[in-house]
Amino acid sequence: MTMLGRAVGAFRSARTRGSTRRGKNRGRPGSQGERTLQERLGTSQRAQHFYDRQVVSALTPVMRQFIERIDMAFIATSDRSGECDCSFRAGQTGFIKVLDERTIAYPEYRGNGVMASLGNMLENPHVGIFLVDFTRDLIGLHVNGRASLVPPARMREFDLESPQSDHPGRRPVQWVMVHVTEAYIHCSKHIPKMVPESRVRHWGTDNARYKGGDYFDVTASKLATVRDRAGESPNGSPVPAQGGST
Repeated sequence: MTMLGRAVGAFRSARTRGSTRRGKNRGRPGSQGERTLQERLGTSQRAQHFYDRQVVSALTPVMRQFIERIDMAFIATSDRSGECDCSFRAGQTGFIKVLDERTIAYPEYRGNGVMASLGNMLENPHVGIFLVDFTRDLIGLHVNGRASLVPPARMREFDLESPQSDHPGRRPVQWVMVHVTEAYIHCSKHIPKMVPESRVRHWGTDNARYKGGDYFDVTASKLATVRDRAGESPNGSPVPAQGGST
């Protein structure tokens, strides 16, 4: 067995201890909440048909090929109390690596330093990954599982070293390895078709303009609030007192 095989095997055995969301229902797909609403709204038969036909516990060969040609994904996580976060991840085509039918991994590049997704994973390893093809087949794939963080020192052990780059923003600072527990299709009927255009990506930049600036006026609003409380006008001069004559 290769070093990669041993590493993945060790990771998988550690991750299979304990129950998963889908394992609480005696091996059947779907959470208890799903089942309750299906019965209440009369969709149990339709849902069971989907479970039987489309939900799998390991990636099919076509799913693996799909992941390997996708260049972006949406990562959903939550902390131990259930507070949620959904983040966008992107890279070159195939930046999400398929190690085998039950294991995928993707790199974390330099970002804003908040570590929202990774921090949640430390508290709660359950993750939901959504991959979608907006340009060719107009289809999506859900991959749910349990995540483990792989620090830079262990990248070589998992054979996940990316090609070297002179730009620090293109070098992974962490890897996330996911043990797949569930995968299923996202239907194409509402997925918009998009036409990709070439653009320069400023990987790992701290330049505010390249990062989008204050697009949603959050910084401006906070500064305005601070000035209002301090009794200053936007140019820093004191705000004249308002009111009638005495």
